[in-house]
Amino acid sequence: ELLEAPSSSEQMATAAGAAGAPNMAAAAAATTTATLEDHGRTSAVTLEGTVLQAVLAAGLQKDVPLPSDAIETMEVLKDEDDEIRAEAAAKTMKGSFTEYASRLRTYLAELEQTLFSSGLHTLSRPPDEHALRSYLQAYFDGEGRSKLPQVALDSLCRGEPLAAALHGCSFTDTTLVEEAAGIRDLLLRNTEELDSMLRALNGEYILPAPGGDLLRDGAGVLPTGRNIHALDPYRIPSQAALARGLATAEASVQQHFKEFGSYPETIAVNLWGLEAIKTKGESVAVVLGLIGARPLFEATGRVARYELVPLEELGRPRVDALCSLSGIFRDTFSNVVDLLDDALRRAAKAEDEPLEQNFVRKHFLELCESEDEEGAATRIFSNAAGEFGSLVNERVSGGSWDQSEDLGETWAQRNAFAFGRGQRGTERRGVLDALLASTGSMVQLLDSVEYGLTDIQEYYANTGAMVRKMSDLQGRKVDALVVETTQKEIRPRKLDSVLRREYRTKLLNPKWAEAMVSEGSGGAFEVSQRMTALVGWGATSEFRESWVYDQGVQQYVLDEDMAKRLKDSNPEAFRNIVGRFLEANSRGMWDADSSTLEKLQDVYSAVEDELEGIFTPASQVGML
Repeated sequence: ELLEAPSSSEQMATAAGAAGAPNMAAAAAATTTATLEDHGRTSAVTLEGTVLQAVLAAGLQKDVPLPSDAIETMEVLKDEDDEIRAEAAAKTMKGSFTEYASRLRTYLAELEQTLFSSGLHTLSRPPDEHALRSYLQAYFDGEGRSKLPQVALDSLCRGEPLAAALHGCSFTDTTLVEEAAGIRDLLLRNTEELDSMLRALNGEYILPAPGGDLLRDGAGVLPTGRNIHALDPYRIPSQAALARGLATAEASVQQHFKEFGSYPETIAVNLWGLEAIKTKGESVAVVLGLIGARPLFEATGRVARYELVPLEELGRPRVDALCSLSGIFRDTFSNVVDLLDDALRRAAKAEDEPLEQNFVRKHFLELCESEDEEGAATRIFSNAAGEFGSLVNERVSGGSWDQSEDLGETWAQRNAFAFGRGQRGTERRGVLDALLASTGSMVQLLDSVEYGLTDIQEYYANTGAMVRKMSDLQGRKVDALVVETTQKEIRPRKLDSVLRREYRTKLLNPKWAEAMVSEGSGGAFEVSQRMTALVGWGATSEFRESWVYDQGVQQYVLDEDMAKRLKDSNPEAFRNIVGRFLEANSRGMWDADSSTLEKLQDVYSAVEDELEGIFTPASQVGML
């Protein structure tokens, strides 16, 4: 409602204009401070200042940047409270506040439309009317697919038959409504999940079905409760995955060029098994796009090799690709590993290409000074054969780390093993470090709307820890670029921006919190895990936004009703939630005020005492 009100900034004379001051920021700051102090700090409050104060409280100024004069003004007043800073900044925005409000509205609308999973999945529990509506609205979103007529949507969600849903719809909507009714019926068949599980436990046959995501892959992935199969690894990437992956690679390269004025010499890519299965190889296609290669298909449709495209066709230098494999990808797609290794080695030995147009070869020649040719051409790394995971999440969960650099080093030690046609886990730490030191950014794909960076520990343990090691080696903050494969638009976003959006739409979202905590012990555990991940991101990528902690502690600890529900359903999870806030403060990720810190310490001590009482051996109860 505030954003819909007309701006009054054009009617207010700025301090700079009134005094003829050459420094608008300093003049606005001085005048605003004096005005607020002279009038009890409230009489000079404006609409614009009120909006900017809310922006500061929510940390939105990083996602919707203020004009330079406003930023300068707030920097001058950095020691003042947000009310003074916001009012002073508003005075510098004469004629520009309406444009800023428009950009703010656009970002808030994006947050509003962000999809997230609600609560936990319960086997064989069919979706209710609200859940069905959410599924169908997300599927028929008006972008990739036409929107459903409202009357048909309401009818289908109420459980009415197709004939009733078609009543009142135009003839042209018939096919669309029929498709929606089919999806509705398939979603309701998840009651078969427990039946299939019991058959599996009895060693009986389970009907097969393709795995995937409803929004990306369509209704073919339904119903659930099937023995899902993935894809033929010899046909990776698919044509659709190839198109998206090449576009992602190009967008990532051009984003770096736009920001720094030069092409990146190396971009790292995480290749994860489940992501590759769900997207049919988008991450593989990203690697091909970076180095300038395309699949060469046999008559059967299988990939014979990855061919290098001419530099003239590529139109830019070949960007070196550092491939970091999960253990599942390494073991499931060994043929793809060999094909990628072959393409990378041919790029490294393309003697007819100038070094300024082939960074793969440039780095190969540099590495040959300290490594043999086999090692110098290595670009594919993972855990040692038979090993899985970086162990960074274990260190964060256990609190067994001192400096952020420790976590980056843990990741590097665990992922320094080379794979390819001639190698099956040869340790190549020197090559890994050299590539990390030349990496301009990294690419991480998200393959589902059901979970994201803040939901799973492995993201900060790998993406975050890899970024940490790159940054340590280069002496600067290296950005990760995140691409959502479920979105039609291919838009690499910086890691911090994605984290801020996820925390706003999930952990700090009352709707998400209510749905999750209502799940009881399991829901409390999930909240607890996300608090651990918040500390993990702070430790690895240095994501340390005070507003996340400020709002989080209010929602999960200082709200007495919420705190009681968490503690009653899972006291150990609640202790971890409170403990992570205390840890974040002690490690400098969050500067809690003394009152909040004292309350956290009291709550932690109380739940500790209660847990000790819960687990007191029965034989000792009468002795206490």
